[in-house]
Amino acid sequence: MRRTDSQMVERTTDDCGEPGPAPRVLIVSEHASVRFGGEAILPWHYFRYLRRRGIEAWLVVHARTRDELVGLLPDEADRMHFLPDTTFNKAMWHLGRLLPSKISYFTLGYASRLSTQRAARALARRLIAAHRVDVVHQPIPVSPREPSLLYEMGAPVVIGPMNGDMSFPPAFSKGAGAAALKLSRKATNLMNRLSPGKRRASALLVANERTRRALPSGVQGEVLTLIENGVDLEIWSTPEHSTRRDGPARFIFLGRLIPLKAVDLLLEALARVEIQPPPTLEVLGDGTIRAALEEQAERLGLKDRVQFSGWQSQTECARRLRDADVLVLPSIHECGGAVVLEAMACGKPVIATAWGGPLDYLDDSCGVLVPPDSREALIAGLAEALSRLASDPDLRDRLGRAGRQRVEREFDWEAKIDDMLAVYRRAIARHAAQRP
Repeated sequence: MRRTDSQMVERTTDDCGEPGPAPRVLIVSEHASVRFGGEAILPWHYFRYLRRRGIEAWLVVHARTRDELVGLLPDEADRMHFLPDTTFNKAMWHLGRLLPSKISYFTLGYASRLSTQRAARALARRLIAAHRVDVVHQPIPVSPREPSLLYEMGAPVVIGPMNGDMSFPPAFSKGAGAAALKLSRKATNLMNRLSPGKRRASALLVANERTRRALPSGVQGEVLTLIENGVDLEIWSTPEHSTRRDGPARFIFLGRLIPLKAVDLLLEALARVEIQPPPTLEVLGDGTIRAALEEQAERLGLKDRVQFSGWQSQTECARRLRDADVLVLPSIHECGGAVVLEAMACGKPVIATAWGGPLDYLDDSCGVLVPPDSREALIAGLAEALSRLASDPDLRDRLGRAGRQRVEREFDWEAKIDDMLAVYRRAIARHAAQRP
């Protein structure tokens, strides 16, 4: 799917003529981090890959990750500019801890993020003038509804790729979480009028059609399609030795331990797998329901088959993924699912819920998608997929090889940077054509 989308980007870029000199790029992000994972890693990848190619690039980001980023690329420290926590930011954080997380995020959290964006906008405008920046790129937040203050910057603005407007599967759509999500969406058009960065951007990048539909009304720039996630093939690589074929199959989950990830359903499914020897599961990650999941595993008689390993570094996650046989992602609300691509890059098949982000990456050539028609249907489907892959090493090998080939062809970060450079050039040309 992604290659078709990126070809659309390349075709439109070709209309602008032969590429000129590499653009000078300013990346503006609320935060960037390898440790945080998730969307936080995206701005970092753009910055470091651009600099690796010798392209003039600068990064504006919150100071909370200063030590991490400077430690990762000390020679680029003079190109990183950090926004400090203010008294207002700290007050909003302390008050937000007293509220439910979703309410806090969309109220006090939004006020804090808006304050940070104002500071980022002012700093970015100074850097644009000082370094003759050609294009400004705001990779995150990936939510299509989150407002942006990056407008009237003196250079064209590219926002995204974005991915969002996720709903729950109908069978899982009840409850306070789904209600809060619906309520939050109703306020975003007004916010985007007050903070019109997305409405005035030169280019908005979306991962899929549902994200396109969620953009604020009144968008003036081009809307192009490009998957937001990529894979660093230097980290996420295939095992040096051939896949182990004896002993129990080893499944692995990587992600936050929160209700949306549906690890509880995975445990229920694993308890139904009756093949011998019994497969094992390693759970990498931490979160609010870890203790409850550990209790559930013991209650289901899985204590000796399920290992909770907590948070691990990217490098360690990659190592453990290479040692595993299959990744399982049972999440019922996964906009992106970069871990699916990371498993494919390691030559591992993937079992995932057929909903949201995994549908952008997986098909039956490289994994198993389980429809979330109901809670029971999802558990039963996961159990069937676990049993099938646990008992068939040849199938695991075949799916894993196909997944690796697809990642190399469509999701390598190097190819993604090529696509983004094409977007930058198109935005620059469009911006120049619109000048009086």
